[in-house]
Amino acid sequence: MQYLLGIDIGTSSTKILLLDERGHIIDDVERLYDFEIPANGWTEQDPDLWWNAVREIIPEIIQKHNITGTDIKGIGIAGQMHSLVMLDADGDVLRKAILWNDQRTGKQVDKINEIVGADRHIELTSNPPLTGFTSPKILWVRENEPEIYEKCKKILLPKDYIRYRLTGEYVSDVSDASGMGLLNVKERTWSDEILKDLEIDKDLLPSLVESVEISGYVTKEIAQELGLAEGTPVVGGAGDNAAAAIGVGVIEEGTGFTTIGTSGVVFVHSSKPNTDAKGRVHTFCSAVPNEWHLMGVTLAAGSSLQWFRNRFCHEEMQEAEETGVDVYKIMDYKAAEIKEGSDKLLFLPYLSGERTPHLDPDARGVFFGLSTIHEKAHLIRAVLEGVAFSLNDCLSVLRELDVDAETMMLTGGGAASPLWQKIIADVFNCKMQTCKSNQGPSLGAAILAGVGSGVFKDLQDGCRKVVEVKRSVEPSENEYKAFYEIYKSVYQSLKENYKKLANI
Repeated sequence: MQYLLGIDIGTSSTKILLLDERGHIIDDVERLYDFEIPANGWTEQDPDLWWNAVREIIPEIIQKHNITGTDIKGIGIAGQMHSLVMLDADGDVLRKAILWNDQRTGKQVDKINEIVGADRHIELTSNPPLTGFTSPKILWVRENEPEIYEKCKKILLPKDYIRYRLTGEYVSDVSDASGMGLLNVKERTWSDEILKDLEIDKDLLPSLVESVEISGYVTKEIAQELGLAEGTPVVGGAGDNAAAAIGVGVIEEGTGFTTIGTSGVVFVHSSKPNTDAKGRVHTFCSAVPNEWHLMGVTLAAGSSLQWFRNRFCHEEMQEAEETGVDVYKIMDYKAAEIKEGSDKLLFLPYLSGERTPHLDPDARGVFFGLSTIHEKAHLIRAVLEGVAFSLNDCLSVLRELDVDAETMMLTGGGAASPLWQKIIADVFNCKMQTCKSNQGPSLGAAILAGVGSGVFKDLQDGCRKVVEVKRSVEPSENEYKAFYEIYKSVYQSLKENYKKLANI
């Protein structure tokens, strides 16, 4: 039997999945870790946490399933995007990685817009510069830690650091590189103009491959340490969302997925690099060679429901403890008793500001329309609907750009809610499906490894063997369109007051 490994370097854990040649998931092992907050709005992480997790998990999987290193035919890597890893001439880490959700680089983003020009940046990279992206982090280190920058010889993303440890190669793939703010996404190459404008040496950057291409081979030393075979191919892999798309079979025009995790993502595959001139959504290279994807982000999706649970659902949490039923199921049952529109109650899920389409860090959460008839169940349903409306904001921008999905997979923790599935199908007016496997990026990385190593004929073959639909939900006639129009206007009414509130 031939096997494949899919590695996912996440913010809170590393996951490694073992997949066999038939497309069956054999195992999925996770190691948890924390990130650091050295100052308000800063987030950092020691890259050794990722590598140590990989060093622990791979031998554990090999021994547990009584397989040999030669049985593993390929390795794929996925991971958190945008985070900055800096290495010296010896390949040693110079400082802790500055993570994707770090917000220290506001001044650097302003500087990039001033130097390059906001519109020109979108023309060159298909995206606006954002605090989460890698390029402003590079400028921040150069300005604030010049001694570190002077020693830096190579800049990598998290998954690419793991690739370096496995193979000794400095390589990234175009999907992950798309989120650095340095890639010409349309041409799938580094942007010489951006690099020149920002005075970043191109030699600092890794070479680029497509996600299914072999990027290097496991070295003899690492093979002996981990129980792998020397020369095991490691493919380009992908950024987390691009890899997750492969894991749910989103590889063709007219397909997409929506994730309800802590944040929410609406992701649609495209054969063309359509770009939003306003920068409201991302256009990135797909893990499918020479194709692209567009995606919008809702910052507080599942976390909105988690917030409401933690603050206001103590009775439900007690009931869950007594009955052994998940508290979210209990909340679901109660919300399902309320009719659509929550008796004219709307929720704006801007608890952490908002990304798409507003790019507004000052936005805040709102319950709009509260009256004496409303009970807790109304508020729960309003949260579910408000998140669906926010995700629909993302999809609406994609539809403006003629990028749409006839069928969309629903993933993440929120996908477990039948009520949320139905609400999103109705709000999107789109058929929603869930997968039997919900492993996300690690599964996509394993499929990519299968294609690159020849275990699978191509991505269609790999996805056909792996992806299995669990449930389909069709949209039905509903009144959400009217509520959604009001939802959109509430933000516009409050926009200026959000700024005033932030400045008090």
